[in-house]
Amino acid sequence: MESILQTMVGNPADNALPNLGALVDAIRPRQADDSATAVNNLRALSFLLEQNESYRLAFRQQLEELLGKTRQVQLYTDTGILSNEPLLTGLRRRIGERLLPIKPRPELLKDVFGLVFHRKDDHVWLAEIPYGVWADLCRSLLLGATYLPDRYSQLQRLEAIQVLSCRIATIGLEPELVQNAPDMERFESPFVRQNVETLSFVENYRKALVEEKELDDDQKHIMVLLDQCTAQIARIRKHALKHGVSVSLTYHLLRLEQHIERMQTLLELVDPIPSPNWGPSQLRLFLQLVKAENRKHSLRDVLRQNTELLALQVTEHASHTGEHYITESRREWLAMFRAAAGAGIIVGFMALLKILITKAHLPPLIEAVAFGLNYGIGFIIVHLLHCTIATKQPAMTAATIAATLPPPGSKSAEGYRALVDLIVKVARTQFIAIMGNVLLAMPVALALGWLWAQQFGEPVVSLEKAGHLLHDLRPIEGFGLAHAAIAGVWLFLAGLISGYYDNKALYHRLPERIAAHPLLVRVLGEHRAWRLGRYVEHNLGALAGNFYFGMMLGLTGFVGFLLGLPLDIRHITFSSANIAFVAVAVDFNIDGFILLLGLGGVAVIGATNLIVSFTLALWTAMRSRQRLLSELRPLLGLVIKRFFTRPQDFFIAPRQPKAAVEHAPADEGKA
Repeated sequence: MESILQTMVGNPADNALPNLGALVDAIRPRQADDSATAVNNLRALSFLLEQNESYRLAFRQQLEELLGKTRQVQLYTDTGILSNEPLLTGLRRRIGERLLPIKPRPELLKDVFGLVFHRKDDHVWLAEIPYGVWADLCRSLLLGATYLPDRYSQLQRLEAIQVLSCRIATIGLEPELVQNAPDMERFESPFVRQNVETLSFVENYRKALVEEKELDDDQKHIMVLLDQCTAQIARIRKHALKHGVSVSLTYHLLRLEQHIERMQTLLELVDPIPSPNWGPSQLRLFLQLVKAENRKHSLRDVLRQNTELLALQVTEHASHTGEHYITESRREWLAMFRAAAGAGIIVGFMALLKILITKAHLPPLIEAVAFGLNYGIGFIIVHLLHCTIATKQPAMTAATIAATLPPPGSKSAEGYRALVDLIVKVARTQFIAIMGNVLLAMPVALALGWLWAQQFGEPVVSLEKAGHLLHDLRPIEGFGLAHAAIAGVWLFLAGLISGYYDNKALYHRLPERIAAHPLLVRVLGEHRAWRLGRYVEHNLGALAGNFYFGMMLGLTGFVGFLLGLPLDIRHITFSSANIAFVAVAVDFNIDGFILLLGLGGVAVIGATNLIVSFTLALWTAMRSRQRLLSELRPLLGLVIKRFFTRPQDFFIAPRQPKAAVEHAPADEGKA
């Protein structure tokens, strides 16, 4: 490190970029998470600058040369801020820049910044260095010097502020934002007002710099207006959570927040009475710029930033649906059993129909579509009859659990106890729903198989097919575990699809549009058209989710056929029905051990269905709320303790007085 400083002393300032890059390389630890080494290296640099005046002078000259000969505006207005481009365009651009990187331009500070901090993990170790260490480095660098703000840098920051202000005004007037902020139609938009004030402030500041006189204006009023803009964004988000959101609205809101935050930081940097030392805002901006430069080619960041609010909205709708899958009283618990039993009866018929489709030996694609339609239409019938498929519940209840988490950083035991109570309710509701599905699907399939054999003189499945069905239930050898996991993924996606379509119905105001459609009003009448609109509002997501789930189940085997992979699905309810058909095929002479193995395979398949779908749904719900799965760790011990204290609560709902709050039985049964 000292040899690099000696090189700075002996070399002209034209070599500023390679010298500063070499110095950062010397400070950088070998491992990004080695913050101790980074801190020690930075302290060593502070010591060298403090002890040697020539080092300080050379270092300052190099920095001044670099800042004075590069254009800084793009660094402040573009780095770390989403550009005005659609999601797909942004993804294509980043992929293109990864495959064929753009040549850096030394005249732009934005590109110079990327050359100095060229490692993708530089932001990790920089963020771990305490603020005090940075402040010590700044004091050592300016030791014995009279601090004067760099006039060129101030002008560049003023230009960046002007650009950001104009962008804020432009984005704030987007029709999609105005539609979600009704009060902006009655009052002047804060996004426009801040631009008027900013342009006046920038003009006065530039004049003061040129004439070298004291500025008679400050940025406090602009800061107030920017706070009003932030408050307006919060109101738009709140409105969107009730009335639906789109990817484009999410994108506009995120860009607004980024521009406002960057403009607030720059206004602090151009304060007429600046501090010679790095303040928290300067350090925060520096770290943001480094991280943005390191991750400028990240595809994950683009997807996460663009879909954050939409993911929250989708999981919120799933959360509202999930509330119907959580029973409180014994009466609700039994109502859930009846709803699941109804679904078990329907699944028995669906399982028979699937076997008949297989016996038809249709072309692969036609057969796959027939499987999907059998599943999809069957699940829609389950929903229309207010019944429930047990495995649909985890994807819904996971969002409810995530929404019930105590606030971040909360150590309140009471909040976690409430969450444990919720998990207990979810567990017993899930248990009784599975019992309802399986305990009815098996006897119904058994009866159908027996009637088929009596009517046609042969079982619905041959002995060879019966052997295949039993083999498919084996977790490892028959790929039962892997195929059940695939079904769990489709269950999770079906929950997201349900939330997406519920959000779509609200955002596009489908209920109002259906109720006001001239043809529907003329054919159905005004009242029936209104009822149809209300039905679509409350059921579009469930209908779409069930249909897509069925099609995903049906087409999985065909995709595996195309790829040459043993892809298929296993679902607990259909697997239990298949055991019944096997029993009929062997004339009820099934070996007890084989029967136990088959039932064990069904249990493993069911557990895999539930665990995979619940884990994915919980992870998505937590991420959409910017929470971490690690926050659930305190729950494990509390749930285990509760299980050993009162195990019956996990399986049987307690009796409650009739005055207890009850959910509508019809809602509880929705699939």
